[in-house]
Amino acid sequence: MEHLDVLVVGAGLSGVCAGHYLQTDCPWASYAIFEARESIGGTWDLFRYPGVRSDSDMFTLGYPFRPWRSTQMIADGGAILDYIKDTAAEERIDRHIRFNHRIVKAEWSTDEARWHVTAERTDTGQTVGLTCGFLFSCGGYYRYDHGYLPDFEGMERFAGPIVHPQSWPKDLDYAGKRVVVIGSGATAVTLVPSMAQTAGHVTMLQRSPTYVASVPASNPLVGVLNRVLPQRAAAAAVRWVHALGTQAAFRVSQRHPAPVKRLLLAGVRRQLPPGYDIDTHFTPHYNPWDERMCAVPNGDLFKAIKNRSASVVTDHIDTFTERGLRLRSGAELDADIIVTATGLELQFVGGIDLSVDGEPVKLASRLTYKGMMLEGVPNLAIAIGYTNASWTLKCDLTCRYVCRLLNHNRETGRRQCVPVNRDASVTAEPLLGLNSGYVQRAADRLPKQGSRFPWQVYQSYLRDYRATKLRSVEDDVMEFSDPAPARAAAS
Repeated sequence: MEHLDVLVVGAGLSGVCAGHYLQTDCPWASYAIFEARESIGGTWDLFRYPGVRSDSDMFTLGYPFRPWRSTQMIADGGAILDYIKDTAAEERIDRHIRFNHRIVKAEWSTDEARWHVTAERTDTGQTVGLTCGFLFSCGGYYRYDHGYLPDFEGMERFAGPIVHPQSWPKDLDYAGKRVVVIGSGATAVTLVPSMAQTAGHVTMLQRSPTYVASVPASNPLVGVLNRVLPQRAAAAAVRWVHALGTQAAFRVSQRHPAPVKRLLLAGVRRQLPPGYDIDTHFTPHYNPWDERMCAVPNGDLFKAIKNRSASVVTDHIDTFTERGLRLRSGAELDADIIVTATGLELQFVGGIDLSVDGEPVKLASRLTYKGMMLEGVPNLAIAIGYTNASWTLKCDLTCRYVCRLLNHNRETGRRQCVPVNRDASVTAEPLLGLNSGYVQRAADRLPKQGSRFPWQVYQSYLRDYRATKLRSVEDDVMEFSDPAPARAAAS
């Protein structure tokens, strides 16, 4: 049976990042990246809806080892996909990717100090078995096979197409059509201004508003720093400026929500026509960053509303009708096409069936160690990005830390590392710390964070930088061992 030192799950932004560090920091390690789909890119290959773009700046979403060179701060999905593919090809990471391989089961054996992995070929249906010394899940926490769709009454009666952004048809023609986009999150605020350019009219129908902030599409600081600093230094400076700026904005929002809320709403008010009902359509009932904030480059959503190619309706759906939607208020929205931007479903570790020495791993009962490993589960790491900043900031730290663990095991003759909680006073808390619907729906299926370090998830790049780069991998929680000598001694 084939054996790998490291098996990476997922060939998206995080998986390519893992491949880079395994090659540079652990050149001794054999590795492969198993990708369930037939192409590289993960989220950025899957989502093809109009206007799909990053919802965080590209200077932190990009890799520190291959900085984003453009001054464009918010990039479209195609540009991000090309960036990931180019990175994988340039470093020959793509040669390690095995497409159409979905891992369905991983069984840890302490006696052998290795994972027994079962994968299914999504193209042929065949089963593939192999072993690995370390399993690194880099598939994010979204389900890739389908998104979240509420059971709206009367959907079967609507005469036109009903489209979910996660399954966007290539041939959907919406030119001159009346479109209703259900939702108010990042996907909806991206779709509306993009579709409004050619549609007859686009209505964003929301149950409740979300905080929406206009951000510059490009950053002039990049050009300035590139003129005065060497390229590598300029890229690092821009990355730190954005990382620290985002972190500061989040902390201020948490400590002083009222003035931040006023500031955000003032920004919205400046970009919409006088007398626009901001209280109804753009004033959430929660504080900033209790849910993820939406960014619109150069205020494109507000421009579409201002030129009347788009509008916002805040109401609840009573039922779908043959012609569109009837709302709880009694109003009716006529539509030729309805887009259900109603969210995503979460699925931790790609839905892999995990077990340790024959005992199933119940994710909801486990704490996360430094936001990247599971309590009591050996030789397993999970790349989870930030909810309040760029995904890649945290994933980059995780990839580097995994390589430190692998090298420590190799240098000390250990084959197993597992975080163990011996502090009974540590209490379990929700992992992601957001009130968003997609998080709350999956709360009973996600692992937990603990009430103190190293089980606590800080959502702070600075704290995680210290915890993963400046601290030793040896601490009171992580246990390193080599089961083979113990077994031999017992016999």
